[in-house]
Amino acid sequence: MGDCDGLRALVTGGASGIGLATARRLAALGATVAVLDLNGLDDATLISVTADITDDAAVRTAVGEAINRLGGLDVLVNNAGIGAQGGVEDNADAEWQRVLDVNVVGLVRVTRSALPALRASAHAAIVNTCSIAATAGLPQRTLYSASKGAVLALTRAMAADLIHENIRVNAVNPGTADTPWIDRLLSANDDPAAERSALEARQPHGRLVSADEVAAAIAYLASPASSSVTGTALAVDGGMDGLRLRPRP
Repeated sequence: MGDCDGLRALVTGGASGIGLATARRLAALGATVAVLDLNGLDDATLISVTADITDDAAVRTAVGEAINRLGGLDVLVNNAGIGAQGGVEDNADAEWQRVLDVNVVGLVRVTRSALPALRASAHAAIVNTCSIAATAGLPQRTLYSASKGAVLALTRAMAADLIHENIRVNAVNPGTADTPWIDRLLSANDDPAAERSALEARQPHGRLVSADEVAAAIAYLASPASSSVTGTALAVDGGMDGLRLRPRP
């Protein structure tokens, strides 16, 4: 018996990183899981549908296909997103529009397509993957931070709108996670080892957050174990947002 027995879940951005770890975690806990991603996924334990979340028609088709194959929907994990680097002057309008279209409006497109099925569920939960960037000022992450700040605000507003329809809405705020995106950032750095050490050091527990740790938090918020939790953001950041430690002697 698992915490998610009998639940039907859809995870966006589920072909790699936090999304894939989440899909596998939910499946291990007893859920039937579909993954929506730009790229297909070859995993016999998961249902795979493809869509570009900047294309509303494609999203509606893919979400509808996932719901049909699942036989309904109880859990939506809005995990799909892209990164961005630079200060406020470093990205052109087109890049601002691209990132916000994926990270914010993409979440909206998937959610509104899934809502009719979620309204029919006896246990409906939405979990949005947000970021430490929504709550802490990080250098050279202006655009990304703006998009994740919007996700945090959306989470709370959606929770307020949907609570009387028995749909819970929460977010997870990962710290710097050990994911393919971070790997790509490190590989582009002049000194990847030094940059990785710097990223590890800025988190109080001294290491990157694992995708499995974030997945465990998402699974909790998706499960009936959190049935009185809504409108909150669960930090999985090694204390990065809340702790102010003195330097060790």
